[in-house]
Amino acid sequence: MKNMIQSAKEQVAALTQAAYDRAVQAGALPDGGPVRATIEIPKDASHGDYASSFAMAGAKALHMAPRQIAQAIVDHLELEGSYFSRAEIAGPGFLNFTLGPKWYGEVLAAVEAQGADYGSGQEGAGKKVMVEFVSANPTGPMHMGNARGGVLGDTLANVLARDGWNTWKEFYVNDAGNQINKFARSIYARCMQQRLGEENFPFPEDGYHGDDIRELARGFLAQAGDSFPGEDASEEAWLTALAEYGLAHNIPKMEQDLKKYGIVYDQWFLESSLHQSGYVADTVGLLTEKGWTYEKDGALWLNTTRLLKEKYMREGKTREQVDKLDLKDDVLRRANGFYTYFAADIAYHRNKLDVRGFDLAINIWGADHHGHVARLQAALDGLGLDGSHRLVIVLMQLVNLLQDGKPVRMSKRSGKAIALHDLLDEISVDAARYFFNNRAASSPLDFDLDLAVRQDSENPVYYVQYAHARICSLTARLAEEGAAVPAAQEVDAALLTAPEELALVKALAQYPEELHLAARDYDPSRINRYLTALAGDFHRFYNACRLKGEAEAVLAVRLKLADTVRSVLANGLNLLGVTAPEKM
Repeated sequence: MKNMIQSAKEQVAALTQAAYDRAVQAGALPDGGPVRATIEIPKDASHGDYASSFAMAGAKALHMAPRQIAQAIVDHLELEGSYFSRAEIAGPGFLNFTLGPKWYGEVLAAVEAQGADYGSGQEGAGKKVMVEFVSANPTGPMHMGNARGGVLGDTLANVLARDGWNTWKEFYVNDAGNQINKFARSIYARCMQQRLGEENFPFPEDGYHGDDIRELARGFLAQAGDSFPGEDASEEAWLTALAEYGLAHNIPKMEQDLKKYGIVYDQWFLESSLHQSGYVADTVGLLTEKGWTYEKDGALWLNTTRLLKEKYMREGKTREQVDKLDLKDDVLRRANGFYTYFAADIAYHRNKLDVRGFDLAINIWGADHHGHVARLQAALDGLGLDGSHRLVIVLMQLVNLLQDGKPVRMSKRSGKAIALHDLLDEISVDAARYFFNNRAASSPLDFDLDLAVRQDSENPVYYVQYAHARICSLTARLAEEGAAVPAAQEVDAALLTAPEELALVKALAQYPEELHLAARDYDPSRINRYLTALAGDFHRFYNACRLKGEAEAVLAVRLKLADTVRSVLANGLNLLGVTAPEKM
């Protein structure tokens, strides 16, 4: 897809090189060989739209002052038919190029031609990437942290797909291990309390205390009838049945909540399947074959210390630096024969990279898991899977929920952390998705409930959606008056002369670059910031440049510009999973 900013940079390089070649042929400059110049976009628009360092970069090889070189280049520049209307010398010898009508017209044409695909790139080159996100324990409702991770992961996957990756969205269901045992014991205790009275059966100190556990217990008892607890089945048998019952209710509920949130996964992958198939044992066996494990106190340990030392040395740390680190080994199989969660996690990621052949695996994790990142990457390195490069962890900071300017810590209904379904009862899905993606994952997020429901320009999602709706209303009204949106080839971009018009076209041209950077940096919040800025540029244009009552040619090009903004706003909102309303 065409990136007009990149095209302009390439043309600056080509025009400058051609001018240099002509200057050499004319004897105005010596032939000093190839010159490696940088091409930048000046922060100050008065310095032109693009600046080349060609004259400074070539000064040493050409044995001439940069301004002399720059003057010779300008004297031999041929800008006719190019994207640029003029070039000037500035400062120590910068060559400053100013864009002309051809470039502005081609930006409008590019958006029109590419439509919903505008901004797409091919950086991923069709390689397979899995984005695994949320993956909350299925032992209770999803909370605010899951809500942020959900939109970050979903939007990042959308962005990567637009940058040429073959994407896959996955939820890893932790349906095995200690958490599930605790979950089952919590339901069991509530069942016994409902049978015997709360004072007559102790509740586990580390159990799950939420009202959802009581509801599951009531549902299970209604199904089991008088057979619970009975004398025929042991407590362990009931725990197995209770875990199955609880998961059968909770997992579909999670799927339903996430679907309401606009998130649909390609697969819900069960941890239990790794154990049942023997894949966890097989993975641990492979680590043993490769010499990365040892036995101690009846347990099998991973030599994480040695794996991490080798990883850090490869990454450029010195031996002295590595020796100062507080590194520890990890248990893979306990003395009782049970495999640890870490062992299952290694097996799961081996499955991603080795069995299913993903070129890249990206996980959205809470920042409290930061200590686990290098350990898992090193374990995959030990398996020969290059985990240090093929496993990317995006660490996500906490969400602070605010109302009336004060932190909201408890839910009125449950007494626990606010659940996703509670949140979506209070605010729209659009607001939730926009707000949770409004800052980079590495930054804590203040989620202002009052702001999320406001219908004014202070609310960023309303601000962007209003710009889209405003353009829809404008184009509909003008169409009724006989002024339909023209094709790009039918308008004269030379009539776009106001600073607000030119700034708006430049903002439209920036979208492919923002999308690419969002994918490269695993930071989909760039799209939010871009859309908010684009909406602001449009509102300034709309307030400064009339449409109705202008000459037909001016009306046509301004109408085309406005509709092009509408197209790009809808494009970006779609990436975020946010609607682009036509009326508000």
